[in-house]
Amino acid sequence: MPFEPVNLKASWRRLDGVDLLRGLAIFFVLMNHVNMRLLGAKVPYTRGLPHQLVFSLVWNGQFGVQMFFVVSGFLITSTTLRRWGTLSAVNVHDFYQLRFARIAPLLFLLLAVLSGLHFAHIKNFVVPAKTGGLGRALLAALAFHVNLLEARRGYLPGNWDVLWSLSVEETFYLFFPLVCRLFGRGKLLITLLLAFVVLGPFGRTVLTHGNEVWQEYSYLGGMDAIALGCLTALTVSRLRFSRLQLWMLSGAGVALLIFSLCFSIRAYLWGLGRNGLNMTILAVGTCMLVAAAAQTQWRSPRVLSPLRKLGQRSYEVYLTHMFVVFALFNLFVRLGKPMRGVPVLFITVIVIAGLLGEAVARFFSDPMNRFLRKRFGDGSDRLGSVVETDSGVQHQRNLVV
Repeated sequence: MPFEPVNLKASWRRLDGVDLLRGLAIFFVLMNHVNMRLLGAKVPYTRGLPHQLVFSLVWNGQFGVQMFFVVSGFLITSTTLRRWGTLSAVNVHDFYQLRFARIAPLLFLLLAVLSGLHFAHIKNFVVPAKTGGLGRALLAALAFHVNLLEARRGYLPGNWDVLWSLSVEETFYLFFPLVCRLFGRGKLLITLLLAFVVLGPFGRTVLTHGNEVWQEYSYLGGMDAIALGCLTALTVSRLRFSRLQLWMLSGAGVALLIFSLCFSIRAYLWGLGRNGLNMTILAVGTCMLVAAAAQTQWRSPRVLSPLRKLGQRSYEVYLTHMFVVFALFNLFVRLGKPMRGVPVLFITVIVIAGLLGEAVARFFSDPMNRFLRKRFGDGSDRLGSVVETDSGVQHQRNLVV
């Protein structure tokens, strides 16, 4: 790989390394959710397989979300730096408008579809009364506390449950521009981000008070990864790593990801899982690879294009994939749950979920994003300043977060 450092603030190209990490993350989420359906139907498809192999393939969904959080923190911070030059100069109102244009259209569409399926009493889509019913679920989704609702009242149906991570992420970004305006000029912002990193493991362990849902879905338990992503963007924007340093950074990042994803049982036996540090280690490794990808502009080989494309559409795939999981799993059950069909089920879910995410992005979320930004007046005089490149050419192309 050509490790030629570049100025992160001067580049508007997509980062293949970052998209591949998002693709890997959504792959783990898809595998995990298919696995959970199979186990619920008592399909013993893992019998005879090495435990670590099973964990690495189908139990890394939570790790995948942690990787999403890192990438999200990096992109939102680097994009803010590109638009406004410094974090302290961010326009709070414009920041919220940009987030709304990207997140809200598909979220609103999803909630409308889920509400219709609930009223139609479709299996796997009815919100149980014990969780507060449809109205309570809608409030939780729109007010970003699906995670809190599930910790208190139990899990929502699968398509609702995935919104827990959006609750963590958007709560962080609700306060992000305000904190940047107040503390973006000094070191206090760095201190606050580091505090989230330190509190993250506690948010997954002692502060959950034994609540198993909150151990995975707590705000603090996910915000450490987002904060690490933010710190990575700040570091990359200020420091220029040498070629040797980038090689070392990449190697260390790959090693930490392999350890976290392929030796998770060993990590737990060492106490890293019980202490919540396994997630922190994974996030640090992800940050290293993100930093290397940002400064090298590494271009992935064509053979990795499907995974890269999956990462580019990760938001759409994440919000819609449970429709595919339920539909194909129900078909699998009707066919008699054939053991030979299990690999076909996994592969088909990944392919169709990716195609659905691509279709949703191309024909709905991307057009709506452009439409809303145009209505909001996106441009150098409205939604952030244009950052000049080294060649003096101005760009207004934004990374999609």
